Amino acid sequence: MTDPVRGVIFDKDGTLFDFRTTWEAWAAAFLRRAAGGNEDHATRAGQAVGFDLAQSSFSRDSVVIAGTAQEIVEALAPVFPDMSAEALLVLINTEAARAPQAEAVPLAPLLDELRDRGLKLGVATNDSEAPARAHLDGAGVTARFDFVAGFDSGHGGKPGPGQLLAFCTQVDLDPCEVLMVGDSLHDLLAGRAAGMRCVAVLTGMATAQDLAPHAVAVLDDIGALPGWLDHHATR
Repeated sequence: MTDPVRGVIFDKDGTLFDFRTTWEAWAAAFLRRAAGGNEDHATRAGQAVGFDLAQSSFSRDSVVIAGTAQEIVEALAPVFPDMSAEALLVLINTEAARAPQAEAVPLAPLLDELRDRGLKLGVATNDSEAPARAHLDGAGVTARFDFVAGFDSGHGGKPGPGQLLAFCTQVDLDPCEVLMVGDSLHDLLAGRAAGMRCVAVLTGMATAQDLAPHAVAVLDDIGALPGWLDHHATR
């Protein structure tokens, strides 16, 4: 018998929030600021992280899509030799906190519905924790989550399972009782490493073909989650 679902841990960007709206705006603003307004320098920096500044678009293998902020720093360091890693990370986080957010679906009513079912809710992101909380605050939904972790919260980043296992510890659930919901292979591999069932959504950059082999379901967006739970989750 399938274990009942008692908790859901979400990725943030591409899952709770539309990826392109947030991170294309972030990338353009961050790169131009870091380059001091030098468009050629900003373009070269964009190439280092898989971002076409002229087209304002990411390549599908961009480190920004699923990587941690620290991995973005490492990719950019050769392009900004006069900036320390710490300064780059501060600038990344400052611009990330300012990035416009577009909710993948209206978050407050969806999260309220899930909480009304008795589910514990968490967020595990490869973003830093501070801008992640700023984004959740901006949507007015931080208090609806029992757990929020970034790559710098002490549990590591995805595809490692540390954040997900920390959520289970905090809310006293077994991983087999928790769904990992995400839009990237990093999310799904983290969920599987933690021993969770994984549900993929298509509000990020990956395709259904990319995600389906690693998920029990592929949904258009998180708005379809309650219906999926009604048909596939025992209680």
